[in-house]
Amino acid sequence: MRIFTAALATETNTFSPIAIDKRAFEASLHAKPGQHPATPTLCTAPITVGREVCAREGWTLIEGTASWADPAGLVAQATYEELRDEIIGQLHAAMPVDGVVLGLHGAMVAQGYDDPEGDLLSRIRAIVGPDVLVCAELDPHSHLTAKRADAANFFVYFKEFPHTDFVDRARDLWSIAVRALKGEIKPVMSIFDCRMIDVFPTSKQPMRGFVDNLMALEKSEPGLLSLSVVHGFMAGDVPAMGTKLLAITDDRADMGAALAEKLGRELFAMRGTFMVSQVDEVVAVDAALAAPKGPVVIADVWDNPGGGTAGDATVILAELIARGATDVAVGTIWDPIAVQICFAAGEGAVVPLRFGAKSAPMTGQPIDKRVTVKRLKRNAEMKFGDSFAPFGDAAWVHFDGIDVILNSTRAQSFDPSLFSALGIDPKSRKILLIKSTNHFYDSFSRIASEIVYCSAGKPYPNRPAETDYRKARKDIWPMVENPWA
Repeated sequence: MRIFTAALATETNTFSPIAIDKRAFEASLHAKPGQHPATPTLCTAPITVGREVCAREGWTLIEGTASWADPAGLVAQATYEELRDEIIGQLHAAMPVDGVVLGLHGAMVAQGYDDPEGDLLSRIRAIVGPDVLVCAELDPHSHLTAKRADAANFFVYFKEFPHTDFVDRARDLWSIAVRALKGEIKPVMSIFDCRMIDVFPTSKQPMRGFVDNLMALEKSEPGLLSLSVVHGFMAGDVPAMGTKLLAITDDRADMGAALAEKLGRELFAMRGTFMVSQVDEVVAVDAALAAPKGPVVIADVWDNPGGGTAGDATVILAELIARGATDVAVGTIWDPIAVQICFAAGEGAVVPLRFGAKSAPMTGQPIDKRVTVKRLKRNAEMKFGDSFAPFGDAAWVHFDGIDVILNSTRAQSFDPSLFSALGIDPKSRKILLIKSTNHFYDSFSRIASEIVYCSAGKPYPNRPAETDYRKARKDIWPMVENPWA
């Protein structure tokens, strides 16, 4: 067997002011054929797992380019077309192949393309023909369009949010692919439109139990190969925005359709109950200051670079400063200009510095402080499970009992190692202010005395019923109370 693999992924917040060009991919990951590291990024596990599987099976794995950019706004049309055509050209050169196994995200939007993944998959299908297996692993915060479903044999999505299972789901993807290539099964997809959009953290009930049930069904139901919840991505203003339930069966489409509908309606019945409760910045700081011990983690849930925002909002930090809070560490605030100033000044320098709140309205005001530059680090990284996430050149600055990490490459706060990478011991601080909706939970919950989820400012469109969508459907919950009427 000859199998072609590649990856092209980013998550597009169409409301974000941060445009993506090729430099954004190069800052995160742009690995030419055969140059992908042994450790996968969020959407490139099909490549690293594929190396293991093909070595075991004695098959030839032909690697194309792997590109990943941290979430932001629209991808430049020329950038998307260049990266797409690079992979298409590599596939042409690899022909003939028996299968194509891809790592995608599913929520990319480019200038001129509402559905880049559908465009890419359709072009791949046109090259390989109707009989070659085409499949992909995707992030559930994505849009499942008819175009991409028509072009592929099957998809497998991460089940967990936070996405701690992307390697496990890549193994599921390859397991199904191997059996299909050997002629043991015929995977078919059945999709149910849940007519809703919501946020579904699996770190709490009821989504924890729902996902556990999906995995139990996969083991117990004859003919069932995989179940996925496509959460949808509410910051993507595209026609297919919304939640879907996907079942893959062994040539039993009717069974898959019935199961997908049953589960999808169960999900709809629990709408509005999934997300953790959130407080404003005043209540969040009250709770942190009143806590008997630390570290108290304040999660700035909607200024989350993992959702395409800048990650430079200062609303919560300003409240901490106004209240005279000390023993605080902030990780991170994106400000490449401030980082450049700190590097020019050097470690140990004391400088006047303006930082934060430069990207968009309703993110607070820039902070003006005389700071000490405590530590500088080129190409800083933090852990994310078994992988590493870059957050660029970074500067640790200190003022008034508060430590702030400024970074040049936007990244959400995945892991406490973002602090230790700059020399800060996160366990020693009373308050840790981070930027993430839920990906932080798996690692930060291990050190936190308390976690406070804070909704501050409006960097991210998190109220779909109020969001000014121009392309997304208006006939789903919560835009309408009963979309089934």
